[in-house]
Amino acid sequence: MEERAGAPGRGVFITLEGPDGSGKSSLLPRLADVLRRGGCEVVTTREPGSTPLGEQVRRLVLDTEPRVDRTGLADALLFAASRAQHVAEVIRPGLERGAVVVCDRYADSSLAYQGAGSGVPMEELRVVQRFATGGLVPDLTILLDLPVEAGLGRKSAEVTRFEAFQDLAYHERVRAAFLSFAAAEPDRYAIVDATGDAAAVLAGAVAAVRRVAGRLPCLGAALEAAEARAG
Repeated sequence: MEERAGAPGRGVFITLEGPDGSGKSSLLPRLADVLRRGGCEVVTTREPGSTPLGEQVRRLVLDTEPRVDRTGLADALLFAASRAQHVAEVIRPGLERGAVVVCDRYADSSLAYQGAGSGVPMEELRVVQRFATGGLVPDLTILLDLPVEAGLGRKSAEVTRFEAFQDLAYHERVRAAFLSFAAAEPDRYAIVDATGDAAAVLAGAVAAVRRVAGRLPCLGAALEAAEARAG
């Protein structure tokens, strides 16, 4: 069973997704600053990471040295273990406090990278993700989309182990998977053009948050404050 975070008395769960180099990590603090203007508690977090276990997994899967060969399934299970701890330790407690939780990557990244990218069977991956998250589904997923070569060009000075050993076709499959998820779930997904400058991407993300602004009064107030400032 899928559980949406934004039930009465609960917070709002927003995830940022996209191919490598799409700018999620840069957007995260800027978007959080906007959302705090209405008085919301905003929790920013990332995957893998944000818990002691998650940070260990992050070092293992993303560091370039030493190289440790793993199958796509092994990666999927490592990410799932990190995600299970992350949901229990950070995401659910934040939502139960009524906070807005904004997460850089979540379960859809495993489906895109280990599923479409590495060929792990998608339905099996979905079962693993539901188990790891307890069925917790974001209220809003903001997909930062841009051509693969543009994203990899941005990342050239900061290549992780996970990216270093994948070819262009792999990254094309990942991007295509994200776009297919957005097409399949248009009520949850909002696509933002990530080829623009930081201000344009932020504006697109803020506009996307309007979809869930009615869940918490402070979110509506934050967007009104952002509009007043822009005007």
